[in-house]
Formats: sequence, structure tokens, C-alpha cells
Amino acid sequence: MSQTTLLTIHRWITLCFAIPLAVLIATGLILSVEPVVTGVGGTPVTAETMSAVLAKHDPDNQARSLIVRAYAGTVSIGGAQRGAQTHVDLATNDVIASPGWLADMFATSRRLHETLLLDLRWLVTAATVALVALVILGVLMGWPRLRHSLAGWHKGTGWFVLPLLILSPLTGLCLAFGITFAAAPPRPAASGGEPIALAEAVRIVGASHDLGRVAWIRPMGGGLRVRLDADGEMRVFAVSRDGMTPTARNWPRLLHEGNWRGGFSAFLNVVTSVAFITLLSTGLLIWARRKLRRRPVRSRAA
Repeated sequence: MSQTTLLTIHRWITLCFAIPLAVLIATGLILSVEPVVTGVGGTPVTAETMSAVLAKHDPDNQARSLIVRAYAGTVSIGGAQRGAQTHVDLATNDVIASPGWLADMFATSRRLHETLLLDLRWLVTAATVALVALVILGVLMGWPRLRHSLAGWHKGTGWFVLPLLILSPLTGLCLAFGITFAAAPPRPAASGGEPIALAEAVRIVGASHDLGRVAWIRPMGGGLRVRLDADGEMRVFAVSRDGMTPTARNWPRLLHEGNWRGGFSAFLNVVTSVAFITLLSTGLLIWARRKLRRRPVRSRAA
């Protein structure tokens, strides 16, 4: 297949998926910062603080999940009804309207990144497949000639961070299709413990970990799971009366979200997002300049 044919396919794929790709890349850049701010905040989050929050806002032990946002000084309690949440200010232990503008921005960005706010997961998956195809086509077109031009920056950016450009969409597809490369977690009965209440799980986790580093506690796999920052890595633990048991690592999620090495992995995700923004913007500008150059020639020929 000639380079002209490869370039034509590359160009048309970009034009067809330009809008969803722009949304995915922009929201990916925002979400790259989330691992850095996890656990950062002025309000200490202790087991006593969380127990007081649950005692006041969930006296009947109906809560099923807990989302901690230490950077915003808030916690969200998930009720028995799906989607119902109560947002609480950790400093005052009072109900608030939202968990904070930064938390809302991350939540909206995640919904855009996963569903485009319209339950369009199929389009997100298709755009991710298109992104993989664009990277492969770029490689097949050969080594670039580095020049100080739009084309030079476009090709140089693609080759300079090529491993990151391939890894990001591939791990995204793994998440879309539920590929974790990890064994399924054991059921509570098999692991020697029974499901416990959320308040008891908070006390167990708080006994050995800083609750400000907790991302969430929620039911999963027939029992309660907690996801927290353990030395820069977001690990998931099964919580039972016997204590906390680490589950198998979901490497596609860790790599895609940049949660495997603290600030370093988050920085790599920022670099990847900036590279994709550079490639998409320069690619569209190159196409637009060529289209504008051809119009006067066609008019004179007519």
C-alpha cells in the first residue's frame, strides 16, 4: 500500500472522528491530574471523623458506598437507592449541595470520557479503535523528516512519544471490554469473611491507613472493597472482619489512569494527552491549509 493511500486513510479517519477524539483527549488531560490531588487536603480524615459522619447521616446503616475527596474536604455517602448520594462537608459535618467544583469537574470529565454524557459508549469505543488505527498508520508511513513546520512537529511528536500513544488507547480498549489480566476475586465465603457494614469497614480501614488516601469504599464481588493510595499506587483491597486483603492488580486501569506510580505516572499521562492534542491540532491544520491552497488553483483552471 502506497504512502498516498495510507495518508488518505489516515486523513479521513481523523476527519470522521475529530470531535469525539477531541473530547476524549481533552477530558483525558483533566483526569490525568486527578491521581495527583488524591489525598491532598487541609481537613484531616480520621476514623473518628468518618464514624461521626456516618452516625449523623446514616443512622440506620443503609449506606452502601463512600467516596472520599480529601482535596475538597468532602465525602459522598451512597444510599440504598442507586445513584442517590448525600454530600457532607468534613469540617462541619453538614450536608452540602455538591462535593465541590473540582470534584464536579472530575466527575463530569469522567462521564464525558466514558459516555460523552449521552450513553454513547459505543462511539467512545469506536473513536478509541480509530485512535489505534491512526497510530498504526502513522508508523506504516515511515520515519519522519524533522523540520520546523507543522508537518515536522506532527511527525516528530508522534515518533517521540510513540510507546505512550500506543499504550493509552490499547489500555482504554481493555477497560471497555473488561480485560484485566487478573483472576476474579474470591467470594467472601471463600476468603473466610462475611460482608460487613460500611461503618465497620471504615473502622477497619482507618486502623491501618490514612482515610484521606481512600478513593472509595463500595460493594464489589459480593463484599466490600476499598480503593486507596498505597505508596503512590491505587490499590484495591477486600475488607472483611479479618482485615484487608489486597486484590490482584488491574494493570490496564492502573496504566490508563496513571495510578501506578504517583506523580510520575500522572506526568506521563499529561505528556500523552498533550501529544495527542498536538497531533490532532496540527493534523487538522495541515489538512485545512492544503484545502485552502487548492481552491484558488481550481478557480483559475475553471
